[in-house]
Amino acid sequence: MSTELGGRYLDTVTDLLRRIHDTQAPAIDAAARLLADQIAADKLVHVYAPGGHSNLAAQEVFFRAGGLMHVSAILDSGTLLSDGALRSMAVERLPGYGRIVIDNAGLASGDVLILVNAYGINAALIDAALAAHDRGVVTIGVSSRTHASQTSPEHPARHPSKKNLYEVVDHHIDTFVPVGDAVIQVGDAVEKSGSVSTFANAYTMNWLMLATIQLLDRQGVEVPIWRSGNAPGGDEANARFLDRFRGRVKWL
Repeated sequence: MSTELGGRYLDTVTDLLRRIHDTQAPAIDAAARLLADQIAADKLVHVYAPGGHSNLAAQEVFFRAGGLMHVSAILDSGTLLSDGALRSMAVERLPGYGRIVIDNAGLASGDVLILVNAYGINAALIDAALAAHDRGVVTIGVSSRTHASQTSPEHPARHPSKKNLYEVVDHHIDTFVPVGDAVIQVGDAVEKSGSVSTFANAYTMNWLMLATIQLLDRQGVEVPIWRSGNAPGGDEANARFLDRFRGRVKWL
C-alpha cells in the first residue's frame, strides 16, 4: 500500500517538474543571461526567499556543493522557522518588513535580486520587490502564478496593494505550485498531504544556476563553484576563491 502511495506522490512531483521544464525555458534563459552578465563582471547575485519553507530556496543555491560562489543569500532570520513557526508567518505578513530587509542588505542600482516564494503573495515578499525596484535593482521572481491568481485579494497574507510577485518583478519564472501546496489525499484524512513547493523551487533554482554556468563556460569565463567540503580536496578547491568573497557575501 505504501508503494502505491509513494508512486502517486512521485508521479505528481515529476509531472510538476516536467511542466516547469516544458514551459519555462525562455524565462530561465532570460534570467540566466542576467546572472551571467553579473558574474562575468564579478558582481554578486542576491537571493531572498521570505516565507517559512520558501527560505529553503535561498539556502538551496547558497554555499552549496556545485553552487555558484557569486550567489549571496539574504538569510534574514525574521521568517525562518528556527525562530518560531507562528512568528515566521506573522513576520512574512507584516507590511514594511521586506523593505527593512532590502535596505539592510544594501542593494543598489545595477544589482540583481532573485525573489523566491511558493505562493508569491505575502507582504514581506512584495515589499522586498517594491523596495528593490525603488533602488534600481533588477528583479527575478520565482513563484506560482496559479496559486497567486487563485488566492483571494482579501487573504490576510497579502500585501496592502493586493499585488502578486509576478506583477512587480522584471522577470518571472512560474513554478505552478497548486493552491494549498499539498497534493495527495490519503483516505479520509481531513487535509491533503505531500507538499510540492520545495521540489519546485529547488528544481527551478538549480536549473537557473546550471543555465548560468553554461553561458559563462561558453564565454570562457572561469566560474568559481563550490566543491563540497566533505569531498576529497574540497577545502583546497574552495580556498582558491575565498578571498574574493569573504567580506563581500554577508552570510559567508
